[in-house]
Amino acid sequence: MDIRSRIIELGVSTGGYDERGLLGLAFHPEFYYNGLFYLHYSVAGSQGPGALPGSFHPNPCDPSTLNLKWINRETQYNHIDTVEEWILQPNGQPQKHRTLLNLRRPFLNHNGVNSLNFSPETGKLVLTTGDGGSGYDPFNLSQDNMEFAGKIIEIDVNKNTFVDNPQVVTRFNELPVPIQEMLTVIAKGVRNIPGISFQRFYNQYIKYVGNVGQDMVESIFSFVQYKPIPVTKLIQASQMESEPDQESFINLGWRGWEGAFPTPIIESCSANPDLDKKTIAYYDEAVETSVLRLQPLISYFHEDPRPDKFGATALTGVQPYMGNEISDLTGSVVFTDLARDEGSQPPNRGVLAYTKVRLDCKLNDFSVIDIDYNFGSQSAYYVSLGTNLDQTRLYLGVYSSMNVADYNQGTIFEIIS
Repeated sequence: MDIRSRIIELGVSTGGYDERGLLGLAFHPEFYYNGLFYLHYSVAGSQGPGALPGSFHPNPCDPSTLNLKWINRETQYNHIDTVEEWILQPNGQPQKHRTLLNLRRPFLNHNGVNSLNFSPETGKLVLTTGDGGSGYDPFNLSQDNMEFAGKIIEIDVNKNTFVDNPQVVTRFNELPVPIQEMLTVIAKGVRNIPGISFQRFYNQYIKYVGNVGQDMVESIFSFVQYKPIPVTKLIQASQMESEPDQESFINLGWRGWEGAFPTPIIESCSANPDLDKKTIAYYDEAVETSVLRLQPLISYFHEDPRPDKFGATALTGVQPYMGNEISDLTGSVVFTDLARDEGSQPPNRGVLAYTKVRLDCKLNDFSVIDIDYNFGSQSAYYVSLGTNLDQTRLYLGVYSSMNVADYNQGTIFEIIS
C-alpha cells in the first residue's frame, strides 16, 4: 500500500523537519476476519498559513500574551489531519471504507505520533492527539473540554456510522450527531504523546502514556481505573455552562503542569548571560488543576548531572516488558528518548531506559540501558518503541536524520539480551 500521494508535502518550509505525515496505523482486533484497518495522516493539499503570524512566547508580565484565542479557524490553520477506516478486499487491494474524522490543526507540530491503537479492554479505537503545537499551548486547547487537541479519545468503530466526507472541525460540538455518539474522551491535559500502551495485570489493564515536555521534563503516566466521558455529555455540559462529572476522568495537567512541576518559563538573564530566569508560566492554571491532575509515574529531566543518567530531548515511546529473555527488564516499563541532550559532538544517539513501578506512589527513578551495537558514523535517533502482542519482545525504531524529507534512513531493530 502506497499513500504518499495522500499525504501533505513534508519538510518544504521547515528545512526538512516536520511533525506531520503518517501519524498512526492500527489493525482492527478482528482484522483476520473483517480486513479493517485505520489510518491517521496529514492530508495532501491542506497546507494553511498557521494560527499565529509568528512564534508564541508567553510573558508572565504581560497577561495579554498568556491566553490567546484561536480566531478565524476556517482560514488560520496549518493543515488538516484525517482518521480513516480502510478495508483489505478479497482481491488483496486496500480500499478506503469511510472517513471517521477530519481535524483542522493550528500548527505544524504536536499532532501525536503512533496515535492509533485498539484498547484490549473496550475494543474501541484509541486516538491520541497533541495540543496543536507551537509551544506552551497558546490557546490552552488541551484543557478545553470542547477541543479535540490535547485529548485521548475512544472511537466506537463498531457503530456503523456513515457520514459522507464529514466536515473539517476543531471542536466536538461542530461534529454531526452520529459521529458525536461514537466518541468518548479518556483524558485531557496532553501536550504531545507517543501513543498509549496496555499491560494486562490479572483481570484488568494498566495503561501507560508519555507526555513530551516543554523546557524541563519528560513524563510517563500510568492508570488503571478511568471513567471516560461521552462527547455528547461534554457538549451538553458546555451548553448548560456547567462542568461534567469528572470523577475518575484522567487529566495529565498540561499546560499548568509539566509532568510533576508547575510549567516554567526559562529565559536567559540580560544582566548576566550565565544565569537563567525561571518563572511559573501559568500560575492560576497550576493552582486550578493541582488536585485534578494525575501524578506522573516518572518525570526525567532535560538536564541531569548524575553520571549514570542523561539529559533528555523528547520521549518517543513507552512499553511494558513482560518477557523473560532480558531478565533484568521483566516487569519493567521501558522507554525511549530521541537523543541525549548533553552538548556532545555528532553523531547523535538516542537513549533506551527503564523504570520499575513503585507501590508507594512516589516518583520513580530510572536506569539507562547500554546498547552494544555499532551505529557507525551516522546519527541514531530513537524514534519509536514497540512490542509484540504479549509484550515479550521489544522493537526499536531508529532514524539517522532529524529531517523527515531525508528518505530511507530508518531501521527497526529487535532488542535482545
